[in-house]
Amino acid sequence: MATPCPGPARIRAVSGPRISIVGGGAAGFFAAITAAESRRDAVITIHEQGPQVLAKVRISGGGRCNVTNACFEVRELVSRYPRGSQALIGALHRFQPRDTVAWFAARGVELKTEPDGRMFPTTDTSRTIIDCLVQSAETAGVRCVLNRGVRAVSRVASGGFQLTLSNGESWGADKVLLATGGCRSVVQARLAEDLGHVVEPPVPSLFAFDLAGGWLRDLAGVAVDPVEVSIPGTRLKERGPMMVTHRGVSGPAILRLSAWGARVLQERGYTFPLRIDWLPLLGEAGLNDAFEARRREQGAKLLVNAPIAPLTNRLWERLVLATGLAREARWASLTKEARLKLARQVRETEVMVSGKSLNQDEFVTCGGVRLSEVDFKRMESRVCPGLHFAGELLDIDGITGGFNFQCAWTTGWIAGHAMAV
Repeated sequence: MATPCPGPARIRAVSGPRISIVGGGAAGFFAAITAAESRRDAVITIHEQGPQVLAKVRISGGGRCNVTNACFEVRELVSRYPRGSQALIGALHRFQPRDTVAWFAARGVELKTEPDGRMFPTTDTSRTIIDCLVQSAETAGVRCVLNRGVRAVSRVASGGFQLTLSNGESWGADKVLLATGGCRSVVQARLAEDLGHVVEPPVPSLFAFDLAGGWLRDLAGVAVDPVEVSIPGTRLKERGPMMVTHRGVSGPAILRLSAWGARVLQERGYTFPLRIDWLPLLGEAGLNDAFEARRREQGAKLLVNAPIAPLTNRLWERLVLATGLAREARWASLTKEARLKLARQVRETEVMVSGKSLNQDEFVTCGGVRLSEVDFKRMESRVCPGLHFAGELLDIDGITGGFNFQCAWTTGWIAGHAMAV
């Protein structure tokens, strides 16, 4: 049985198109609201397999919801998408972060910008975003079907589609939007494949690295901003904050590295060396100058007691000891050879990655519906008219920072307008 999203919906005529949205996430909701506000006589239903909608919005950004990013120049914006950047250029010219900010502001939700460009609701809670989307859907007359996933979608000879729900119920629709998120299950991919689409094999993106062992894992809780991380033998390199966890390393620099290297790292079985430059802003010359200044001005101090900012005492001590230097070594007695070893350790710490760590509810996938099969002016299938796509089901993924949500808003908005015609 269909219900409003939630609460009493306004009475609306039923002479317009029947639109079924498969997936009650950010992209699905945005498309449903856009279509409902554009076509008042349409009958729009969101089909969600779980007991609640917008589950990923709820937990994103540590429960604050990183709605978008304050990157308002489209050419710069698309550079944040390891896959799908070219396809998104035109779409983002039509609906970009500035439009997202205005959309939420028009509904009473103000966003704030953090130093790294991420944008959150000023309330610092995802509940604000969820309430806004649910209330907008309710006001527009969108209906939700919960706890009944769509198991199959087929074309009807007379026109339109037939959806088969998990309880065996059939549901008719004139137009269908697939917004099921990343292809983490066979069913999610099969819906698109059964309607003639090729799905690029999904692999995880935006994940932390597990370490095989070693001294770095003993420093759980240490964070440094910035570091530069790279993977020897590849072109993969990122700079930004990194934190040490009880399993390995995480933080924006690591997550971005995993996004750009999603397929390469999967091919390597998530086992590879990781190189860390702990003081990338200094460079080789700057680090040598810092060493010389300490030798000259703090010669009597123990090496382990004189860290170079922003490195913590704990981290600096382990870096010094990892070179083989004695704990009692002082700056004044540091030989040229020892100084080169210490500089190499600071600039080229190498650890072995032995796996990945995923937030099972929040992680992003690389892969999805092949983009050449989708008309991005309407987010409509080129092989199955009346079928539309939005969000992470497409072979598009962004780095951390609100870019994946922006893709959901943009593709949902375009699909919603197209289905309302």
